[in-house]
Amino acid sequence: MAVNCATFESYEISPRFRQTVEERIVRLERDATHDEAMVGVLEDPDHIRRQMRLVMAQRSEALRMRIFLERAKTSLPQPTN
Repeated sequence: MAVNCATFESYEISPRFRQTVEERIVRLERDATHDEAMVGVLEDPDHIRRQMRLVMAQRSEALRMRIFLERAKTSLPQPTN
């Protein structure tokens, strides 16, 4: 995973988009936990390796999204008339 920490860009995102990303992070982490638990029932070493690569990719993507959210500012909702 390549994260360039030297670049501290700030983004402004809508509250709805932030919520969508947060929900995706929760799903990725939940799926990673479930997929890792499934390794115990697998027998084929190649299948186990692929399963662990999947878990690593899910956790990596969740971390990438968390870092994005840490740098993002949430815009105020537009007033409705």
